[in-house]
Amino acid sequence: MDSPARRLILPFLLAASMTHMAFGQTPSRDLLGAARDLYASARYDEALAVLNDMKPADTAGTALDTKSIEQYRSLCLLALGRGSEAETAIAAVVKEDPSYLPGDAEASPRVRAAFSDVRKKILPEIASSRYTEAKAAFDRKEYARAAAQFRQVLALLDDPDMGGKLSDLRTIVSGFLDLAVAATPPPEPPKPAPTAAPAPAPAPQPAAAPQADPNRVYTQSDADVIPPVIVRQDIPRLTPIMKPQARDRGIVEVVIDELGRVISVAVRQSVQPMYDAELVTKAREWRYQPAMLDGKPVRYRKMIQLNINRD
Repeated sequence: MDSPARRLILPFLLAASMTHMAFGQTPSRDLLGAARDLYASARYDEALAVLNDMKPADTAGTALDTKSIEQYRSLCLLALGRGSEAETAIAAVVKEDPSYLPGDAEASPRVRAAFSDVRKKILPEIASSRYTEAKAAFDRKEYARAAAQFRQVLALLDDPDMGGKLSDLRTIVSGFLDLAVAATPPPEPPKPAPTAAPAPAPAPQPAAAPQADPNRVYTQSDADVIPPVIVRQDIPRLTPIMKPQARDRGIVEVVIDELGRVISVAVRQSVQPMYDAELVTKAREWRYQPAMLDGKPVRYRKMIQLNINRD
């Protein structure tokens, strides 16, 4: 018996079996190899039983971990048509590594869709939890740790499977990231090696000024950059035909070049389709004093939150 599900999981189990053998384990302890053989014989329930008995300790010293075990379990469950249990296993994988999504070479479209569906359900909860952890680190004044965690939250918010949820959180996270980066102390310089006759410590040299990268688009997370200053930023008004379907708030992202011109516009949170189109047109006419780095103008990505006036 040969099925798409069987062809899907067999390469996973074979790769895991070879990993165990590479670390010197005997065939009798080759648990994933045993599961592979059972699966090859269409004994899906028995293959799953072997995987269910595996613990992280069984994979000590290998490239496998809890995430790997749950990946294989979810694929077995999908092969058996046990969708709800597979969803639980997939959720365990995503909670361990929120950025994980099987690639085209790893899994069939059906399995990738199952992973994407689960990620759409739980990524907002994970992003909120990660934000809470980052804020707690910030409150403890662990600024370097908080900055790294805030960046992870921003990456989650940008994930396509978020579907634009928690968009209001981006402004808050970006603000705390800026504060955490600014408050992070620079690393201590290495201490000079002791000598027989210690010489006076040399006077500290001034830090080299950061150099502007002409190909880079800077953001508010770049603490050394002075943000652009508004010269003209006219926000369009709602027309009567737009008002019934319009939201009270929206978000637009613009890229401002070295001359203060808007060279890119993207609506990140829609107000109303007709309004969005007019907003994009208006935004291309906005002008700014350009962002500055070390006295030189640079390109800058700016997020603008719109509070819509319905009068």
